[in-house]
Amino acid sequence: MKMNREHQRSINDISENDFVIEGKFGKRTTSSHTKKIQSSELTGSDGVKSRSSRAVVVCLPLLFVLLTAAKVLCVLIHSKSTNFTQERQQLLTKITNLTEERDQLLTNNMNLTEERDQLSTNNMNLTEERDQLKSEKSELQKFSAGVCQFFSLNGGWKCHQSSLYFISSEKKSWTDSRRYCTDRGADLIIINNREEQDFVKNIISFGDLVWIGLTDRDVEGRWKWVDGSDVTFRFWQPGEPNSFQGKEEDCAVTHSPGWVDYPCDYSSKWICEKSIFK
Repeated sequence: MKMNREHQRSINDISENDFVIEGKFGKRTTSSHTKKIQSSELTGSDGVKSRSSRAVVVCLPLLFVLLTAAKVLCVLIHSKSTNFTQERQQLLTKITNLTEERDQLLTNNMNLTEERDQLSTNNMNLTEERDQLKSEKSELQKFSAGVCQFFSLNGGWKCHQSSLYFISSEKKSWTDSRRYCTDRGADLIIINNREEQDFVKNIISFGDLVWIGLTDRDVEGRWKWVDGSDVTFRFWQPGEPNSFQGKEEDCAVTHSPGWVDYPCDYSSKWICEKSIFK
């Protein structure tokens, strides 16, 4: 009996101890499991933080690059926009200038057209005037021929161009010779060109001296024609005029070699000249 009680107590003690042990170890086990869970939880949180940190480290430079690229792109877009605006303004200015030039050219063209029309009208008028003058010239030539024929038959005058010439056969002083001419509506000849000088040379006899309407009576050395005009063509004989031997030679004669100054009271032939139309 005693052994059975002790055996029963031992079994109970073992059971209690097992309970205690189980409870203790259970508690420990539970506590350890909790710590593992907590440790696992802590370990997972740290991993997340570590991955997040690495992501931030990787993303920040990339974000910086993207921001820089965006800024550069904005600058380029702004620059391009500014350039396009300037080019547009330049094109508008060119268009305005070309438009003004076009308008100016159109105006010039209109003016030239008007001038052309005016010139055409003037040309027509001049053509009509030319034809009228030709007709008048023809009539004058006919009239001149009739006058020349009349004076040639009545007084021995000779025609040259639009003038009549009379060559004297007698001799007088320069003053008397001129008076003879003026009494007949003429005057001593005025020689204006080489052609007229050659004409006179051909109608006078070789060796004859004839008075012409040239004198320096008013101012010594200043030769003038009888109408008061200055000498434009000079056909003086070489060495003339010279007031030979200090004589007063204030009047001019002509002969084959050319003009010569002579004393005005010298007796010589003369040539009168008058216009056909006077």
